[in-house]
Amino acid sequence: MSGESPAQSPPTRLLTTSHGINRSSFTGLDWTLFGALSLMWGSSFFFIAVGLESFRPGVVTLSRIGLGALTLVLIDRSGTKIERTDWPRVVLLSFLWTAIPYTLFPIAQQWISSGVAGMLNATTPLLTALVTFLLIRHAPGRIQLLGLVVGFAGVALISRSEGSQGTTQAIGVLLVISATACYALAINMIVPMQQKYGSEPVMKRVLALATLWVLPYGLASFPASTFSWQSLLAMLALGIVGTGLALNWAARLVGRVGGTRASTVTYVIPVVALLLGMLFLDEQVYPLALLGTALVIAGAYFTSRREA
Repeated sequence: MSGESPAQSPPTRLLTTSHGINRSSFTGLDWTLFGALSLMWGSSFFFIAVGLESFRPGVVTLSRIGLGALTLVLIDRSGTKIERTDWPRVVLLSFLWTAIPYTLFPIAQQWISSGVAGMLNATTPLLTALVTFLLIRHAPGRIQLLGLVVGFAGVALISRSEGSQGTTQAIGVLLVISATACYALAINMIVPMQQKYGSEPVMKRVLALATLWVLPYGLASFPASTFSWQSLLAMLALGIVGTGLALNWAARLVGRVGGTRASTVTYVIPVVALLLGMLFLDEQVYPLALLGTALVIAGAYFTSRREA
C-alpha cells in the first residue's frame, strides 16, 4: 500500500516521530481500520492461549512472526526500496514492535489470562503519548488528554481486579507492561516511516528481520511442544491475520492519525479479548474489570476527536 503523504527527508535521529496526516476527527476509513484492528488484536490473545495448549511460547512467537512476514511478502508488490539511512530504524522496529513484545506475551500468558493480557495492553496509549511528548514536545489536546485519563482509570481498575491474585500473576503483568513500553516506542517511530514508504514495504522487512531474531528461540522450543490441529489453526489465524494483516493496517492507521490516537485501538482490544475468554476459555471476569472496560471504551472515543 503506498504512502499517504509526500515523501519526507530521512529523520536525523534514530528515534523520532511526527504528526499524522489527519489531525481532525477520525474519518470513515480511520474507524474502519480502528475497528478491524480491535477485532484482530483482541482475538490474538485468545489465539495465543489456544496455541499454548500444545506449543511452547517460543513456537508461538516464531509461528506468528514468521507467518506474518510471509503474508506481507506475498501481499507487497510495490517494489519500494528502503533507503540505507533508514535501515537502522527498520532494524530497531523489528525488535521493538515484534521480536521483543511477541516473545513476552506468550510467556506472560502462562501466568495471566488472555483477557487480562489484552486489558493490560491498553496502557499503550498512555506510554505512546509520553514518548510523543518527549520526542516532539507535543502534548495531547484537552479532549485527547481526557480520553487518556479515562482510559488509564479503566486500566487501573482492571489491574486492581487482577492484582490480588499473587506473585506469579504479578510476573505476567510485569512482562505485559514491558511489552507495551516497546510498543509505545515503535508506534511513534513508524509514523514518519509509513508516511515515506507506505505500510507493506516497511512492515514486510520488520517482520522478516524479527523472524531471524526469534528463530533460535522458536527452534529450541519445538522438542518440548506437542501437536494439535486446534493449536495449529490458532497459529495460522494469529500469524496471517493477527500479525501480518494487523501490523500492515496498524502502520497505515498510525501514519494517518498519529501515534497516540492510533494506539487507542488498544482500549477496545480488552473488550474482544474479554468476550472470547469468557465464551471459549471459561475465564473468570471480575466486576471491576467490566467497569474498567467501559471506561477504556469511553477513553478511546474521546481520544479520537479532533486534535487541538
